[in-house]
Amino acid sequence: MDKFVLHSKYKPTGDQPEAIEKLSNGIKNGLKEQVLLGVTGSGKTFTMANIIANVNRPTLVLAHNKTLAAQLCSEFREFFPENAVEYFVSYYDYYQPEAYIPGSDTYIEKDSAINDEIDKLRHSATCALSERRDVIIVASVSCIYSLGDPIDYKSMVISLRTGMEKSRDELLHKLVDLQYERNDINFVRNKFRVRGDTVEIYPANAYENAIRVEFFGDEIDRISEINTVTGEVKAFLSHAAIYPASHYIVSHDKLEDALNEIKEEMEERVRFFNENGQLIEAQRIRQRTEYDIEMLREIGTCKGVENYSRVLSRRKPGSVPSTLLDYFPGDYLLFVDESHVTLPQVRGMYGGDRARKENLVKYGFRLPSAFDNRPLNFEEFYNHVNQAVFVSATPGDFEKNHAAQTVEQVIRPTGLLDPLISVRPSEGQIDNLVSEINMRTARNERVLITTLTKKMAEDLTDYLSGLDIKVKYMHYDIDTIERMEIIRDLRLGEFDVLVG
Repeated sequence: MDKFVLHSKYKPTGDQPEAIEKLSNGIKNGLKEQVLLGVTGSGKTFTMANIIANVNRPTLVLAHNKTLAAQLCSEFREFFPENAVEYFVSYYDYYQPEAYIPGSDTYIEKDSAINDEIDKLRHSATCALSERRDVIIVASVSCIYSLGDPIDYKSMVISLRTGMEKSRDELLHKLVDLQYERNDINFVRNKFRVRGDTVEIYPANAYENAIRVEFFGDEIDRISEINTVTGEVKAFLSHAAIYPASHYIVSHDKLEDALNEIKEEMEERVRFFNENGQLIEAQRIRQRTEYDIEMLREIGTCKGVENYSRVLSRRKPGSVPSTLLDYFPGDYLLFVDESHVTLPQVRGMYGGDRARKENLVKYGFRLPSAFDNRPLNFEEFYNHVNQAVFVSATPGDFEKNHAAQTVEQVIRPTGLLDPLISVRPSEGQIDNLVSEINMRTARNERVLITTLTKKMAEDLTDYLSGLDIKVKYMHYDIDTIERMEIIRDLRLGEFDVLVG
């Protein structure tokens, strides 16, 4: 399907119809930047969904944190169940970047915990962009960080068709080139297993189904989609596309050229350190780089492979890195949600990354090419923008100065006014809170409670649970997927009170 189909039992009301019409016409007439100035609760997300359906273009929705991105993704999936709505955020549950502190001679090795579920969603997003146009990707600012070259990513795809002449061993070699690993026992994502003339592949972007390829001699006899747990055949396929297991993927020809360039850069850096009497740094950069080269040559990847992304993709020094934005077609549409917060975030990413890497390069922990594994600076990000709508209740100076038109959305569809705020004394506040909770739950309403610390949130949750109140807490220690589940359960009425 190449057309967005909006599903909703509601029709635009209040200021929404006028906002949808003006912004849609602005996009069709070629306006590069517009502002949707909408108050809280005015239905800006529904307005964005209607605009997407009207202009019918691949769309990136940029949010300033994972929780907001997850909420937006959930809402867009309800509006567009027949289309591809994807989620692209940082896949780290925990991330300690590589760093060196010269004052205390302290080297901090990169340490991270990758969330496999989010990694799967990231692959699903890039695969969707490669296959179709009816795609909405909701992303955090991680979308401006360096990613593998989209040309290499798409060109390395294995295309399998029934009746195709291809030997089993040829397929296995290609899977290894795509950084899939053979494991006949633990069959999980990015793995494949072999049973006689049958090869089963668990694709990088798959959820619970794998691809089974059956051979008859050197010909593909049958391709089927199977359940990875039960082995049950879900469907027979005439065609299957297997995408790389990593976004940092290069062909063998490119890899050998890249390794030679990395070696030349290393020798040049060693000479520089020796000429300046920095013998420890010279030994350090040689030892670390030669180990990485050997790993790249043997298994196609290494720890910190992203630091060689510019060389592997054969880009020139100082050139703009490939990011998620490069996977979009040229006519894509960008929505920047809460732009007064999101755009300053985009501005700040480049400076912080550069400052950390300067010491790593200066003291021989990384080659200068590591500087090119970076987020886009603001000018580069702006040059990637085709047409954008900045969405905010309080747009900043950049949005105001660049917007060709500003469309206001002030009247809420519900007709509700801003809520009344009452200030109450701290004495007896818990009893008062419990009373308010009981009043709201009796009317089948929900209650949100904010606290100063996560410890207070957890303690208050325990106290309210002891009073038979259905309550959960949420703070920064709760991982991304669990946050989505908590928000969904609150909407479904699985519990009444959320403490944060």
